[in-house]
Amino acid sequence: MDGHLLPHFGDRPVGTITKADILAFRAKLAELPGRTGTKLSPKRINGILAPMRQILAEAADRYGFVSPTLNLKPLRLRRTDVEPFTLEQVQQMLTTVRMDWRNYFTVRFFTGMRTGEAHGLKWKYVDFDKRLILVRETFVLGEDEYTKTDSSQRDIQMTQVVYEALQAQHAATGKLSDYVFCNKEGKPLDNDNFGSRVWYPLLRHLGLKKRRPYQMRHTAATLWLASGEAPEWIARQLGHSSTEMLFRVYSRYVPNLTRQDGSAIDRLLATRFATTNVPAGGATAPQPANPAEVQA
Repeated sequence: MDGHLLPHFGDRPVGTITKADILAFRAKLAELPGRTGTKLSPKRINGILAPMRQILAEAADRYGFVSPTLNLKPLRLRRTDVEPFTLEQVQQMLTTVRMDWRNYFTVRFFTGMRTGEAHGLKWKYVDFDKRLILVRETFVLGEDEYTKTDSSQRDIQMTQVVYEALQAQHAATGKLSDYVFCNKEGKPLDNDNFGSRVWYPLLRHLGLKKRRPYQMRHTAATLWLASGEAPEWIARQLGHSSTEMLFRVYSRYVPNLTRQDGSAIDRLLATRFATTNVPAGGATAPQPANPAEVQA
């Protein structure tokens, strides 16, 4: 609102804004630099226009005009590739990363927490007795906020490695800060600083393909699936409202679990319908039915 919408439309009566005005504004946004040095992404542009859609929709309802955003479709988003790490690569990273970051990496790789959720995690949300991580807040742009969606409010079960990592982290930062993962001043981690000084240098050092830290979340999902955990349980751990996204996004990384080539049903039928005592020349003659079985 303050950075884009008000400077451009702040002095315009809502009823005078046209679809052409919005399209021109959107084209102008597409030329602005983004946070990573490239131009603003379609996702970011759609996010800037989202409150404007809401404002104009409310104004149109109150004052009886057609909102210029009514038939304005959001920009198409390029599908982001899921590039999880293998378990061997995870182990390699955990043994190589600096000791003061090892607990953080362990929690990220084996809980599926989003970056903001991990950076906003506070000790009051860590239940060692029940071995649960209570995801209640996220840390975004320097502020604690409500989680991404309602379904993101969840309780994550700690595996043994996560439990031990959090115990070790509590010994290091439990008295320093309310936040589980923090800097030397007790403040939440800065995502840009983490990426430039820890994450990407580690990938380069190990010769691993460059990818975003968010891939740690994808790694957790694929490891859970490959280990045979129930999809419903995995969806709850990740904060998904259903298993639909789970199968749509991750199933191709676990071919042994979801083969989809017919071999699994072949094996089942072969064991249940195996023919015994069949003469070499062909099938056996039909046997008389058991009257009790017929009545049943």
